[in-house]
Amino acid sequence: MKRFKEKDGFKKHILIVDDEFVNREILGDIFNQAYEVTYAEDGEQAMEILRERPYDFALMLLDLLMPKMDGFTVIKLCKEDELLKRIPIIVMTSEKDAEIESIKLGAIDFITKPYDMPEVILARAERIIEFAEDKNIIQATEKDSLTGLYTKEYFLRYISQIEKYAPETKMDAVVLNIDHFHLINEIYGRDFGDEILILVANELQDMIEQKRGGLASRVNADTFYVYLEHKDIYGHNVLKKINRQIYERTSTQNIRVRLGVYPDVDKTVQPEMWYDRAVIACNRIREDYTRDVAYYDKNLYDRAIYEEKLIRDFYTALEEKQLIVYFQPKYNITGEKPKLSSAEALIRWKHPELGMISPGDFIPLFESNGLIQKLDNYVWEEAAKQIKEWKDKYNVTIPVSVNVSRIDI
Repeated sequence: MKRFKEKDGFKKHILIVDDEFVNREILGDIFNQAYEVTYAEDGEQAMEILRERPYDFALMLLDLLMPKMDGFTVIKLCKEDELLKRIPIIVMTSEKDAEIESIKLGAIDFITKPYDMPEVILARAERIIEFAEDKNIIQATEKDSLTGLYTKEYFLRYISQIEKYAPETKMDAVVLNIDHFHLINEIYGRDFGDEILILVANELQDMIEQKRGGLASRVNADTFYVYLEHKDIYGHNVLKKINRQIYERTSTQNIRVRLGVYPDVDKTVQPEMWYDRAVIACNRIREDYTRDVAYYDKNLYDRAIYEEKLIRDFYTALEEKQLIVYFQPKYNITGEKPKLSSAEALIRWKHPELGMISPGDFIPLFESNGLIQKLDNYVWEEAAKQIKEWKDKYNVTIPVSVNVSRIDI
């Protein structure tokens, strides 16, 4: 009996419901060493106890044939109650037909009368409690508590399960992001921000239901993932509705929802990569208010690979002086003869594999990921070295203007 004792100094509570005193006593003798036991003489009394203490009980042992309210009614009432349906129910009966009906209603197991195998009864009860607790933990972590959508971890797991049974179905990975969502919380308050998140979640659920299948997830504060069957055009009705409702509540065009779509996903790669690609598409229109939907395609893929290489090679470029600072002269032409007055520092990247790279390719990229500050410092240092070299060599100081990123400013 020792293994049924309390854990960490606390005994779990069970509720025994039976109209016969002898049965209550027998079951009490079986369980009271391992659990805190509460008794009810009929279904009505059981429901009163459960509603007063909905979080207390780890298990209910329920007789089916009782006066006032029978066990079948108790099972139905518990399964209709959001707080009580988590409690596993073991029915106590000797009628086979009753066993089948009670399990269909939602009972988890049954114990046959008479109770002549206490060790077996205890073991079954303990296992059922463990399963129920594991199930409750899964349900608590499976869904986002605010929106009711799947959490990212379970979302990706369920996608993997779907793919096992429908590998040939064309599917799309969709990312939805709320621009400047932090402004909603800061200006209008967190409760209002929660309203917007719930609004978006409800619209996504409606979109999934209209498609008759799919999954949706809230993956972080302002980003949602959707997985559903492929279609050619996305978002216009859904986005217009969401953005209209956001505008009606905030009176600003600066806060909007945009979609990134990776259509007909490549099923030879992992689902995480599908959504990485959809995010890339979504981010392409972050500052483009002429579009609300962007699609991932081969050009975006090539661009993403190209940019990733630039980021990866940046520190090597600094060390090996691949980043070259050119000095464009500026002349004063007010006199009879143009006179050198200053210069402007211009950066170019002479990549050993990619050749000469325009700053239009790498400066916006480095501004978006923070590397621009290191690049600005590099240009400042190179310009200062060049000014000193000219002074030492020609005994003249030439002012040099250096472009500074808005990030540094």
